[in-house]
Amino acid sequence: AETLCSDYQRMHGVDVRIMRIFNTYGPNMKSDDGRVVSNFIVQALRNQDLTIYGLGSQTRSFCYVDDLINGMNLVMESNYQKPINIGNPTEFTIKELAFLIKDLINPKLKIVYKELPKDDPKQRKPSIILAKEILNWEPKIKLKDGLLKTIEWFKNNI
Repeated sequence: AETLCSDYQRMHGVDVRIMRIFNTYGPNMKSDDGRVVSNFIVQALRNQDLTIYGLGSQTRSFCYVDDLINGMNLVMESNYQKPINIGNPTEFTIKELAFLIKDLINPKLKIVYKELPKDDPKQRKPSIILAKEILNWEPKIKLKDGLLKTIEWFKNNI
């Protein structure tokens, strides 16, 4: 998609912005979207065991939706026309995320471990160096604070 946009820009002289979005979470997520944040929250709110695949040592970074929208607006308002990453570079293990959500919703829940899918990436962490340099952007909302808002939304909507 990035190549198509760049080619279209070059061929037709249109104004294009290319943004790479990384693991966004927050209110209005679908409860069955298969994402780890919504999976854990929904399981916890339903008093189900939280399911971790593998040992939970794989890492992810999570960007709260308000930070993402702020970054998107800055990208669109800028003159920068090459790909730029918008995400949170702070990494958490899946196990850390599970325990945090468990502690926020119901500390008595159990964690169960299942086989790690073969194609599950070990790490996902965006480099936001360009976003910092060009847009003066970086995420502001801490994971726990964003999770509290997301959990509240799910409590009222599932």
